[in-house]
Amino acid sequence: MDFRYLGNSGLKISEITYGNWLTHGSQVENDAAIACVRAALDAGITTFDTADVYANTAAETVLGEALKGQRRESLEIFTKVYWPTGPQGHNDTGLSRKHITESINGSLQRLGTDHVDLYQAHRYDYETPLEETMQAFADLVRQGKVLYVGVSEWTAEQLRAGHALAKELGFQLISNQPQYSMLWRVIEDQVVPASKELGISQIVWSPVAQGILTGKYKPGEQPPAGSRATDEKGGADMISHFLNDETLTGVQKLAPIAADLGLTMAQLAVAWVLQNDNVASALIGASRPEQVTENVKASGVKLEADVLAKIDDALGSLAQRDPSLTKSPEARVA
Repeated sequence: MDFRYLGNSGLKISEITYGNWLTHGSQVENDAAIACVRAALDAGITTFDTADVYANTAAETVLGEALKGQRRESLEIFTKVYWPTGPQGHNDTGLSRKHITESINGSLQRLGTDHVDLYQAHRYDYETPLEETMQAFADLVRQGKVLYVGVSEWTAEQLRAGHALAKELGFQLISNQPQYSMLWRVIEDQVVPASKELGISQIVWSPVAQGILTGKYKPGEQPPAGSRATDEKGGADMISHFLNDETLTGVQKLAPIAADLGLTMAQLAVAWVLQNDNVASALIGASRPEQVTENVKASGVKLEADVLAKIDDALGSLAQRDPSLTKSPEARVA
């Protein structure tokens, strides 16, 4: 496993991060989820990402149980705050001081730790003054409950504003967690250049485009039984915009490229996002331990310029690049 610095900080993280978004606490049994975490540890992954909203807090509990007994200092544990949790009352959401303060306390209890290494604003909150949000994060840093602060799916302008306030308050904003893959490149035009200027790294989610880039979805065929595309409660909506014959045909052109490199299509997809020098880590999830074992082999893979050109040729104009697609809800859900 290779390691990279996270933003303009001294914190190193594994360039493959294990995330438990759509699996732990909802799609798979706890024993299987714990087996996946153990496989991640065995493969050299030290960085684990979750959020309070995943499975309405149950995912944090499962991750905490899975990491019990591990040397805390050898791990980097990340979680997030913004989306509604609990009974979804009027203050059970957003980035107010009240919700942030109450959420971190709940997350620490569920994760079985006295601090998280990175606490992330899961989206931008238009209903709370940014000054209030950043002051609440600064207080958590000073209390020792949070070591570093990041965000998720913020625009370039939001990153600039948040970074400036963090600096005034005496801490750093060091990371952003956006969606990024061969098929979803919306951060490249604005978010990445701003992040490089500010000393912010990307921790990217869905590097295999919710499974599309594994090649298991074929043009003209029904999605495989048990796949994410057939799971109405676990991500079918998110994958639907990729499920068209034009995209799936383009993705199949990646198969010989991966084969020539001795990689699976999933490994090629994960390796591709890691070629971006602003990406500190790629998030992978799993419902089976062998998926973790296979995908971590993307760590350390170098893709030469001619390979990157072949990938661009294969996908052509299929990749989404519109920077306006980086956005947060204009109003809170609850």
